[in-house]
Amino acid sequence: MFRYFESRLDFMKKPPGVSPPDTLWGFYWHFVSQAKGLFLALFGLGFVLAVFEALIPYLIGRLVSALSNTSPEGIFREAGPLLLSMAAIILLVRPLGTILFRLLVNHSLAVSFTSMVHWQNYWHVVRQPLGFFQEDFAGRIANRVLQTARPLRESVLSVARAVWQILIFGAASIGLLGTQDIRLALPMAGWFVLYAGLLAIALPRIQRRSRESSEARSAVTGKVVDSFTNIMTVKLFGRRRDEDDYISDGYRRFNDAFLLQQRVNTVYVASLTFLNAFFLVATGAMAVWLFSANRVDAGTMTTALLLSTQIVSMSGWVAFEVMSIFENVGTVQEGMKTISRPLTMQDKPTARPLTVTRGEIRFIDVSFSYGEGDKVIDRLDLTIRPGEKIGLVGRSGVGKTTLVNLLLRFFEPQDGRILIDGQDIADVMEESLRAQISVVTQDTSLLHRSIRENILYGRPDASEEAMREAARQAHATEFIERLVDGRGRRGFDAHVGERGVKLSGGQRQRIAIARVILKDAPILVLDEATSALDSEVEAAIQDSLATLMQGKTVIAIAHRLSTLQLMDRLIVMDDARIVEEGTHEELLGNEGLYAGLWSRQSGGFLAPRKEIRDEAV
Repeated sequence: MFRYFESRLDFMKKPPGVSPPDTLWGFYWHFVSQAKGLFLALFGLGFVLAVFEALIPYLIGRLVSALSNTSPEGIFREAGPLLLSMAAIILLVRPLGTILFRLLVNHSLAVSFTSMVHWQNYWHVVRQPLGFFQEDFAGRIANRVLQTARPLRESVLSVARAVWQILIFGAASIGLLGTQDIRLALPMAGWFVLYAGLLAIALPRIQRRSRESSEARSAVTGKVVDSFTNIMTVKLFGRRRDEDDYISDGYRRFNDAFLLQQRVNTVYVASLTFLNAFFLVATGAMAVWLFSANRVDAGTMTTALLLSTQIVSMSGWVAFEVMSIFENVGTVQEGMKTISRPLTMQDKPTARPLTVTRGEIRFIDVSFSYGEGDKVIDRLDLTIRPGEKIGLVGRSGVGKTTLVNLLLRFFEPQDGRILIDGQDIADVMEESLRAQISVVTQDTSLLHRSIRENILYGRPDASEEAMREAARQAHATEFIERLVDGRGRRGFDAHVGERGVKLSGGQRQRIAIARVILKDAPILVLDEATSALDSEVEAAIQDSLATLMQGKTVIAIAHRLSTLQLMDRLIVMDDARIVEEGTHEELLGNEGLYAGLWSRQSGGFLAPRKEIRDEAV
């Protein structure tokens, strides 16, 4: 039975082809519609349960009337059908309905529906372009992705199990009392009108305060994760007190927002308490007056009092659920800021896989700028021949890494085209493009997984032997075999910590190089690939890189110009354009920008030792 209900929804189902809408109800329907059969069953079952719940006080009232007008000897003959009806509702209908309701909630929706929303939120956000993640805290993005599913589910379930049922219960109660005497239904009808007015006043305020509280919670989560991620910097600079102030300000904002939210909640509950008190008194007074005037019998008066008492009892529970609904809605609205953003830079419907047979790369009249800033790349033309190895040279910030990011389609140029073997990369599948390009960056981050999993990320289907050979070529085997993590896992099974923090910069770099060696893509990008290595290890790895570069088109970026001397051609960039190109010797002979950079790196910028001594004196 459990398995039947648990299998009603496939939480790993492929998301709809459209992004989640940026309107609240559209966002809810985007997910609810994928399980609409289950939610319809839940509301239908809630309707039945509420009607039968209202029948119990009615039947008790009829039983009181029967007892009042029947002798003890004929009680079972007159009241027998009523007793059987009550027994059927209490012993069969209500327990079975409640169990079925809980099966739907606990086993079809609470787990699978929540997991589905989690999965689809992740699926959507992870496909955003690189710039999306560079504009926000990773912690805040993760918090919004993970926190939205539960409140979305709970707000819908609260409507089904509380708001919907009290509405049906109230409507059934008014109908039952109205059949006895319409005046008995007036206090209850008035209560619903006033309750609706109270909700109309309170709920927008609850929703707004809940959204502000959720935003403050996400903000402080982002700050805390940012601080923990950069804990080395915090400790190196001895800024713990300043960091405490920075984080405590976030907590202070969250605390203030939460206090304001609780004030609105308390006023709402207090107002409902007074409303319930007046409703009970009004219902009791109306019932007693009608009974004293011989307009209703004792059973009808009993029914009115039981129904009104039950409404008041339910209203406290519903008040809690309503506050929960709008707290959850506020959290969902805050999460929508991240989740509902449309995907950009997606594959065109006609996109096809990239096929690399030669490895020629052409930048044709390419221009690019970040936002409204100055152009980082300005009408750049560059052709890299198949198998050619070029070095990109220039001061920091002239656009070298940006050019590589455009090739990888992390960003799209505002003007111009980029071709690989004659294929415009804007017209190919993004995944197939990056499958043909291996990259080793300056800032190497590893996944918090084992060494083996990190290297195999380059080619998951590679054999153990191929993986270990890649590590050997990257001169990483020696330090890997000595590794032991906090749980006793050794060697290639040892985990590296978040972003690889348990390894030195040079060790991370060698793992990244092993990963690229294993991937063996036809185009290779080296962005300061050996910057974190000491001279001895760099010299050893250069041999491996030379082997790796054979037969590949290579783009290398390095501030250490000595590492680029063996490139086929050097491209010198300045002011968002190419200003020089040629071999190392040719550029030195030109006595231009490259020659100046080489001169400074070769010792020309160092002051004579005597001058340093004189300044120190």
